[in-house]
Amino acid sequence: MSEKRSNEEIRQAVRKQYGEAITSTSGCCGSGNLKLTENATSEMTKLAGYNQSELSNVAGEVTSFGCGNPIAFMELQPGEVVLDLGSGAGLDLILASRKVGPNGKVIGLDMTPEMIETSRRNLAAAGVTNAEVRQGEMEQMPLRDEEVDWIMSNCVINLSPEKDKVFAEAFRVLKPGGRILVSDIVASDLPEAIRNDLLSWVGCIAGAIGEEEYVQLVKDAGFEDVRIVDRLDYTSESLKTLAGDASGCGCGSSLPEKLISQNAGRIASVRLHARKPR
Repeated sequence: MSEKRSNEEIRQAVRKQYGEAITSTSGCCGSGNLKLTENATSEMTKLAGYNQSELSNVAGEVTSFGCGNPIAFMELQPGEVVLDLGSGAGLDLILASRKVGPNGKVIGLDMTPEMIETSRRNLAAAGVTNAEVRQGEMEQMPLRDEEVDWIMSNCVINLSPEKDKVFAEAFRVLKPGGRILVSDIVASDLPEAIRNDLLSWVGCIAGAIGEEEYVQLVKDAGFEDVRIVDRLDYTSESLKTLAGDASGCGCGSSLPEKLISQNAGRIASVRLHARKPR
């Protein structure tokens, strides 16, 4: 029987691995470590839901560790305030900043110092002036009550071992009528060997819960109009890329390829919408 991991052990592993990944010149992490530019054409770029028009004028190469572009399903308006949970290297902050305009604001939240430093550089290079990045954890957000209109997140909440606290905090910091749109990994009936594998946690698999459980957690936090607006079931090949393939792309999993492949069909990327009651 594999060893059950503590919450703090999981957090430390995630922080360490993503910090190393963003500063590595050759390594990859998460969902393919996409180097997203206006000329990006990789298959994982398409799976993640980014198009070339969105990526135009993104300075240099901005790494994404996400599983699905949340902004494609958000109805952002000029002047709104947007919070990105696990803002990483800042790609979604850049895209959202264009939507809310100079009278709006985007706030990134990340627990990894290396990610924060990278995102601040990328925001500056892209000429973004209506954004800030804060260091902290999703389970205890450094934000005021009712500070934001929207919350987005791209393949990050699955990394938390205390998802109920994340959604409770999301409810707290949203204004009445505020909405969330998160892209995330869901998974059901995974074997214990995967659930307790630290690299599978880092690779966005071990911490993924079932779709029905995910929706229920959001409802339990007080949200209404909770619904899945998009879903992508991973094939065996795309799951290998998500988890980490033979080329070394992905923080992925230390588990045998056969075990990962056997769980294709049990793992999917979803985009979930919810609203805080007025």
